[in-house]
Amino acid sequence: MTKSYTYTEARQNLASVLLQADQDGEVTITHRDGRKYTVKVAKQNRSPLDVPCISTNLTRDEILSSIREGREMDYQDRTNQYSAKAKPA
Repeated sequence: MTKSYTYTEARQNLASVLLQADQDGEVTITHRDGRKYTVKVAKQNRSPLDVPCISTNLTRDEILSSIREGREMDYQDRTNQYSAKAKPA
């Protein structure tokens, strides 16, 4: 259920109103003259590539070596897969 505040309450307790909107999705603010306003949490447009970083003690060379190893393993797996298919049973 949407929480409702008077204009004065919302003005005096803006942080609480925003926190309530964050928890419930929206709040309603009613002005003295009867006009109603809805405060909603805005969606954040984030890139799928915006990922949190991790902290490691790996050096640049260790990272590059790991990448090379993974690529070589992938290449060997593909080569073995094609070789197995090409051999007559």
